[in-house]
Amino acid sequence: MIIFWMALLSLTAIGFLLWPLASRQSSTAPVVVDQATPAVLLDQLDEVARDLDRSLISAEEANAARVEIKRRILAAARRAGPAARVASDSGRSALFVAAIFVPALAALYYLQMGAPEISSLAYADRQEERAEQERISDLTNRLYARLTSEPDGGVSEGWMLLGQTYYRMQEFEKAVTAFEVVAERPDATSTTFSMLAEAQIGADNGIVTPRSEAAINKAFELDPRNPAAVFYRALAMEQRGEEGEAHDLLVAFLGDAESFAPWMEPFVAKANRIGQQLGRNPVSLTEFAPMASNPGPNAADVAAAGEMSEQDRSEFIRSMVDRLAARLEDEPDDLDGWLRLANAYRVLGETEKARDALETAVPLLDGLDPNDPRRMQAQSAFADLTE
Repeated sequence: MIIFWMALLSLTAIGFLLWPLASRQSSTAPVVVDQATPAVLLDQLDEVARDLDRSLISAEEANAARVEIKRRILAAARRAGPAARVASDSGRSALFVAAIFVPALAALYYLQMGAPEISSLAYADRQEERAEQERISDLTNRLYARLTSEPDGGVSEGWMLLGQTYYRMQEFEKAVTAFEVVAERPDATSTTFSMLAEAQIGADNGIVTPRSEAAINKAFELDPRNPAAVFYRALAMEQRGEEGEAHDLLVAFLGDAESFAPWMEPFVAKANRIGQQLGRNPVSLTEFAPMASNPGPNAADVAAAGEMSEQDRSEFIRSMVDRLAARLEDEPDDLDGWLRLANAYRVLGETEKARDALETAVPLLDGLDPNDPRRMQAQSAFADLTE
């Protein structure tokens, strides 16, 4: 559809450029000839005067010749006038129509299709997106102004929120600056340094530099169970050429997991990408999160699902989710179960049910360590559902 509109606009523009040229060519060709005619006739008048001076013709003959030549000059002028006006009017008309029609056609295209590089996003939707971006940018600037104006330098939670917002906006250096404020405080946690490392890596185009590796090491030192710290330590190892050690670290951390968590998926993907380079067997998420103590799909179930039709597969997944929901009614204190149920509903697109499951899980988060993966999972899930 975009190609059609672009071709139509291009052909229209070319047509309106060629139209005045073609019209002027056909209308002004006679004018060139007619404009030459009066010059010839004027030369004839001069010739008549010279013949009279040399007494080659009489005065009466000279007067008669002058009258005839002047009559021809007037006739030639009358013939040239309309042709010139036609050429001028034709060019002006074409330019006038082009000035009105081409912008109108372009406006129609953009109102319907949006920008060429965003084919699925209409103009009105982009306006809403820009307004939302401006609102977020305004709120971010206000938060920064408030934090920097407070005598005590602003609360650490505010700086962490500011850093995360800058990171989502891909303003990585600003995110680094915000996280560094908290990193220099005594209440800095392992999460503070892992987020700082992540922002630094983003600012350095995915490269683990000495400054980001120092932040990774500090995060790992404060909490060796911080998944982000482990992941970025493995990334640093890989970039140093220590692929085998990086793969071992990822797989070992997956093996120590007590239950499923969202961080496990990127761990598996990273381990398999490195393992492919090393010629190692791929790992599967089901190896580390079999959910053996809870009703749910095991390896055999997953294998069977792969052989089902689309409808049967959907019904199979739905039955697994329904079984988990039914069990949680009898075991409401199962935090891992509620988090798993919320994730399942989110995958199925049932946002309200996912939010309800998370709200049920929130009271169960009390008393957990701030860096507990389940707390991070719940926070991440809430952020996804409210975006």
